[in-house]
Amino acid sequence: MAGKFRGLRAIALLEASKGCLALAVGFGLHYLAGQNVQQLAEQFVAHLHLNVAKHYPAIFIAAAGELNNSRLTLLAIGAMAYAIIRLVEAYGLWHSLRWTEWFALLSGAIYLPFEIYELFEKLSWPGMVVFLINILVVAYMTHIIFGQHNQAA
Repeated sequence: MAGKFRGLRAIALLEASKGCLALAVGFGLHYLAGQNVQQLAEQFVAHLHLNVAKHYPAIFIAAAGELNNSRLTLLAIGAMAYAIIRLVEAYGLWHSLRWTEWFALLSGAIYLPFEIYELFEKLSWPGMVVFLINILVVAYMTHIIFGQHNQAA
């Protein structure tokens, strides 16, 4: 039983870290609202000593120019909602709440088709690492949920 709690707590820490990162992104997006984002992007590119005429810096600056206050606010709200979901899930897993075990299984499994598609489109180390971690989480949560169910029967 102690192994179950260690595994759930490891996943809880993973989810809490995703929640904290999303929280930071949400606050960062909120901070950017009301500012000239394109100008900030140009300053950032210049600070990195990148050529503004090159393809990727130009795309970055153009995308930043498309961000208006309402889009930034919507993105910030979305990031905050995601953060709340991940932090509530982390709390529930840390305290071994049954519904969060199911939630962790389903929320991990829902991403798998997209991750597989992404790997077929462009194989990359970060994509493979994310996919493998997600597979481990889904497999572990399946074992926890259905392993307990079979033990109770």
